[in-house]
Amino acid sequence: MAEPILSLRDVELTLAGNAGPVRVLSGITLDVAAGETLGLVGPSGSGKSSLLMLMGGLERATAGTVRALGQDLTAMGEDGLARFRRGNMGVVFQSFHLISTMTALENVATPLELAGAADAFGRAEAELVAVGLGPRLHHYPSQMSGGEQQRVALARAAAPRPRILLADEPTGNLDAANGAAIMDLLFGLRDRHGATLVLVTHAPELAARCDRVVRLADGRIVADAGLRRAAE
Repeated sequence: MAEPILSLRDVELTLAGNAGPVRVLSGITLDVAAGETLGLVGPSGSGKSSLLMLMGGLERATAGTVRALGQDLTAMGEDGLARFRRGNMGVVFQSFHLISTMTALENVATPLELAGAADAFGRAEAELVAVGLGPRLHHYPSQMSGGEQQRVALARAAAPRPRILLADEPTGNLDAANGAAIMDLLFGLRDRHGATLVLVTHAPELAARCDRVVRLADGRIVADAGLRRAAE
């Protein structure tokens, strides 16, 4: 049996709060198969985004283990985690996190350059064209709509050809039309690059497109259903 691309065992996350420690996640055990599309759903404050951040090594578990591509993320230092993400993961946030002084092309190409990729600007242009931004290569974020900025963020995440794509409410700041377009692009990137996709969403229509949906409440997994497999 193939090793999961992501594997969490007995994961806990406790953060400091004004009134003392706050347990955000408790007893999380979860495997994600290579090529799977997993939706994380649940009410606000249930721990969805925190779980996604643990999967990406952007937050460190208080207890338990988080493994990605066979590597123990909980044993890595910050530099090691940054190198691992750079080569293996693409992350898309609700807020676009673009560099305001860089054009769309530069925002996508710069991470590739830092990773030592050959023809960083050529690859960046190809990804921007793929998300429909060919005419906007040399525009700055302030010159683009929210939907266009999220397309740049998608291109930036996909350009390194990551094996894992993590998306935190990727349509949360967009209107219905732009949100639907970003959904199509996100799943198109998954299909084009063969990446495993894990996404946090409140949108039922987005969750319904996933192979599997995990529901959280109060920092725990309360349901785990393979929706598309069950329907087939």
